[in-house]
Amino acid sequence: MATIAGSALSFARPVKAVNTSSLSFSAARKGNAFLRLQPVQKRFAVCYAAKKDTVDKVCEIVKKQLAVPEGTEVCGASKFSDLGADSLDTVEIVMGLEEEFGISVEESSAQSIATVEDAAELIDKLVSAKSP
Repeated sequence: MATIAGSALSFARPVKAVNTSSLSFSAARKGNAFLRLQPVQKRFAVCYAAKKDTVDKVCEIVKKQLAVPEGTEVCGASKFSDLGADSLDTVEIVMGLEEEFGISVEESSAQSIATVEDAAELIDKLVSAKSP
């Protein structure tokens, strides 16, 4: 049994999509070949890492905004919800970030922020787009 994992396949001959989980094509030799596609686990992800100083500033703002108890670790992977933030807290965090970094975060972008790293990546993106 052969396994193919990837995001694209190309063939020299025309390919006919049968449904979302299988595909058939004419082979150069006798008979037809049939290929069944099966989902595979995500093996890796490409991530954009925010600058360390941006992550550190976001951590400080989050700690202050949520009145996180002394000794509680807040890092890039910290989820706002795990730190006790509700939707209003998240809005206030975003407002604090906008003020600190001199940026404006659109509502659609703000709704996608769940972790400190998410916020830091968005900030770096907006700051770099803002500067000439």
